[in-house]
Amino acid sequence: MSFLRKTAPVALFGVAALALASCSSTPAPAATPEESAAALEPATITLYTSEPQEKADELVAAFNEVHPEITVEVFRAGTGDLTTRVATEQESGGIQADVFLAADAGTFEGYAADDLLLKYTPADVDALNPDVVDPEGFYTGTRIIPTVIAYNTGIITEAPESWKDLTDAEYADKIVMPNPDVSGAAAYNAAVWLDDDQLGEKWMTALAENRPVIADSNGPVSQAVATGAQPVGIVVDYLVRELAAQGSPIAVSYPSEGVPYVSQPVGIFADTDEEAASKAFVDFLVSAAGQELAVEQSYLPVRSDVGTPEGAPSMDDIEILSPDLETIRSTQDAAVETFRSLFL
Repeated sequence: MSFLRKTAPVALFGVAALALASCSSTPAPAATPEESAAALEPATITLYTSEPQEKADELVAAFNEVHPEITVEVFRAGTGDLTTRVATEQESGGIQADVFLAADAGTFEGYAADDLLLKYTPADVDALNPDVVDPEGFYTGTRIIPTVIAYNTGIITEAPESWKDLTDAEYADKIVMPNPDVSGAAAYNAAVWLDDDQLGEKWMTALAENRPVIADSNGPVSQAVATGAQPVGIVVDYLVRELAAQGSPIAVSYPSEGVPYVSQPVGIFADTDEEAASKAFVDFLVSAAGQELAVEQSYLPVRSDVGTPEGAPSMDDIEILSPDLETIRSTQDAAVETFRSLFL
């Protein structure tokens, strides 16, 4: 799957996705919401996810209200660690997870190309933003998670308005950002930035000259900004909303060039022994109930009938960097290596 590379509001992306769907292989038929909610045989599934542990626990608890007969065992780690684990298991006898919920579509494109994913279209798919639904039916996005500029309002009096602003000398030694070796979103972002005509390696080199601190993941980035240890951060937006709601002096700026985003896709591994239970879990994630939980957890949802988090902008007001996914998949490893050479 690939999308036209452009900067545009998310709402416009459906045209590209639908056009691609018309020329793609036919995905597996979607279950109806009623079929998805029906009781199944007792089963245990294993979920590999990069979701924060607390959010993953809330998700499983909500799912079990609908499907108490299904036990979900969660292994939580950063996306980089998860993909390494999957690769190791694949070489040593078989992937131990049934469901994978993490990071960016590029990771899932690679798994689909390697025939690791089960083809499945979730129930109620027509209610979803078509831009996050794989037309070939191997994975579905579950949240919209843009990467933005966060700043400490007690220290930074004038918010940076663009990615290029962060290369100004006034931000030297004041920036913090996540490590793409750990964060799947950060790895994806590195590839998107390098691929973007407005930014590219020239911008990344200039940013590196301001000596940003590299934290392990987005969580420590947001905390560093909130405490003022590093008053400017490159971080996923939902963490900023959460900390601001708790009273921290932190705010968000959506850069004028556009923001990269990940959709935290979910897919089912092809060799699962619990296909029905895994499908039910996927269905719940993108159901109205599952997406209402996502909104409660400060995520932007992938369907339009569940509202948005308090303090979140309208999706029509966010400029999005939407690269060709095949390009990102094929260049992401090299992009991470470029990041290492510049920042680490």
